[in-house]
Amino acid sequence: MRTEIKLPTSPDELRTLFGPNDANLRMLRSELDVTLVARNNRLLIEGTEANVERAVNVAERMIDAITQGQAYLEDELSVLVEMGRETEDDQAVIHTERKKIAVKTSGQGEYVSAIRNHSLVFGIGPAGTGKTYLAVACAVEALRHGKVKKLVLTRPAVEAGERLGFLPGDMREKVDPYLRPIYDALDEMLSRRQLSHYTETGVIEVAPLAFMRGRTLHRSFVILDEAQNTTPGQMKMLLTRLGPHARCVVTGDLTQIDLQDCNPSGLLHASTILADLADVKTVRLTGKDIVRHRLVKDIVEAYDQDASQPEHAGEF
Repeated sequence: MRTEIKLPTSPDELRTLFGPNDANLRMLRSELDVTLVARNNRLLIEGTEANVERAVNVAERMIDAITQGQAYLEDELSVLVEMGRETEDDQAVIHTERKKIAVKTSGQGEYVSAIRNHSLVFGIGPAGTGKTYLAVACAVEALRHGKVKKLVLTRPAVEAGERLGFLPGDMREKVDPYLRPIYDALDEMLSRRQLSHYTETGVIEVAPLAFMRGRTLHRSFVILDEAQNTTPGQMKMLLTRLGPHARCVVTGDLTQIDLQDCNPSGLLHASTILADLADVKTVRLTGKDIVRHRLVKDIVEAYDQDASQPEHAGEF
């Protein structure tokens, strides 16, 4: 089989894709047993049908990441090549209506596997690791496959206190800016018609955390985003809403707690006291799992190093 894919036009992106002295291309040739030839802004891939499909999968993931500013180190590329050997039915790919979403790091793979196999998952890690995006993708996939009947996507609004009264507009206009990341993810995974239908019929509900009180969420996929900004009481309130056949993913970054009055984080508290319960899994993503612009990884590392210095102890 023979196929070709379009290469980036930027010389810098091409150098990153090929690697030093074409090291990345050599690895792909060796590990996936294909012939690769770059010509006229195209990458020609030749081999057996299965090997070519795997190589296309890996190369397209690399190109997508590189055009967003992420470079692949040798160990990261090894993980990606290993994922390329998997079939689309494996844990490495999430199927939504509009696109197939492939995990890009081993940590993300562990996270998606946990979501698919546990009723309650805590996804903890820095910005850019895909905590919210992958959780929404898994929720859409579960809805498509009939495993749940409803998606409930929530997060604390305005630094956990949910004090919305000073903002202009009605409740929807007050809340929407804080739920925008969830809407953005849904826009990528569902057609406009389908998303509109689901929201109008209540199949997908996006609401601030305060609206969950008193609910029983039966056969629902619940995502609590930015959970570092919940109090233990708010966290307990949400987790005790889960009804039969419900699933819940709780995401957050413990380095970005905005709670006032020295309140403890409900995310830290819950992930600690519930760690030993059956059907509960905590996945801790790290800087290695950041898939945004490569600068984000450097920024996170710089802040981590700064916070670890003795003179900064107690500041954060």
